Amino acid sequence: MKDNTKLVATGRPHNRPAHPVNMPVERASTILFPTYDDYLEGAKNITYGRLGVSTHRALEAAVTALEGGFETRLAPSGLQACTAAILAFVSAGDHILMTDSAYDPTRKFCDRFLERFGVETTFYDPLAKKSEIAALMRPATKVIFAESPGSLTFEVQDIPALAEAAHDGGAKLIVDNTWSGGYFCKPIALGADVSIQSATKYLIGHADCLLGTITSSDEQTASKIFYSLLQIGSNVSADDAFLALRGMRTLSTRLDRHQRNALDLAKWLGKRNEVDAVIHPALKSCPGHANWKRDFTGSSGLFSVVLKPVPLPALKTFFNAFKLFGIGFSWGGYESLAVHVHPEKDRSATRWTKEGSVVRFHAGLEDIDDLKIDLERAFNAMATALK
Repeated sequence: MKDNTKLVATGRPHNRPAHPVNMPVERASTILFPTYDDYLEGAKNITYGRLGVSTHRALEAAVTALEGGFETRLAPSGLQACTAAILAFVSAGDHILMTDSAYDPTRKFCDRFLERFGVETTFYDPLAKKSEIAALMRPATKVIFAESPGSLTFEVQDIPALAEAAHDGGAKLIVDNTWSGGYFCKPIALGADVSIQSATKYLIGHADCLLGTITSSDEQTASKIFYSLLQIGSNVSADDAFLALRGMRTLSTRLDRHQRNALDLAKWLGKRNEVDAVIHPALKSCPGHANWKRDFTGSSGLFSVVLKPVPLPALKTFFNAFKLFGIGFSWGGYESLAVHVHPEKDRSATRWTKEGSVVRFHAGLEDIDDLKIDLERAFNAMATALK
């Protein structure tokens, strides 16, 4: 099946003689089995509410089909999907390679948490070649972690090269695949061992709950992920799993609109005198664009611009003038967002040298002309503040 069909057909209760269109929400802690043999059989799939029931299994099946993996497990947030996946493969004395463009909470997990337990992290240039990654590998390196594109500066990484470097050194490649929604990019097909998403973003798509997904490429990898989540007591609400599964049904339609709006805005912003640079993976000027063109089938709604330097009071006026763009973290919902980000504060292997403020935009599902009017209003307010 093509992805559009998978998003509609997978994870639905087809095995019942008469069934609703959608998988119902099943809330449970204790699971009862009518016979001992049923108990033994059930233990292979559903045993206790914390480990998931039919609603969770349906969502996992749908994500697995979309990502092209062996098995998917759920986490209560995108961050825990990242942290549980890393913990599945490291012990005291081990070493990991983490992209320098990583989501800041993932970075802090390495610096502030893993370090306490004797796991060392080396941050690497997200545009590093295979030979440069191989030079950073150690006998104790267990994980290479990629995020493609990066959350703030959108470097598109060479996933096949990273996979080769990881496997040559006996390590696992984990890829944060949130930007593509699992739709525009398939890291497992490119050689990754684990593909992660913050389902909070595009899979759910409505900015109303938190969830993470971890998709493994094979049974051995999946087993380690399962026990990592089991041992840290991870739990996902059946209601949240239901919302994610419902959100997935419209993923392709929403992503198409996000893509068109974001590309239109990126090109429009690139012509503005107030803008120094636009960072969007689908534009040739974006770092790693050749990787995007090779490995992705499209682009989503998230990108950044670098404004020409202005004083902070004028920048505040720019943000305060918005009527449609909300000022807020996260992204992937139906609404447009804008937030001032600071990549210069979150680098160690590379330097961010742009002088102007970086604004990360998420293009929502509003009419594109209305979004441009909102941006025009903000630029005019900033110009007035500069006089």
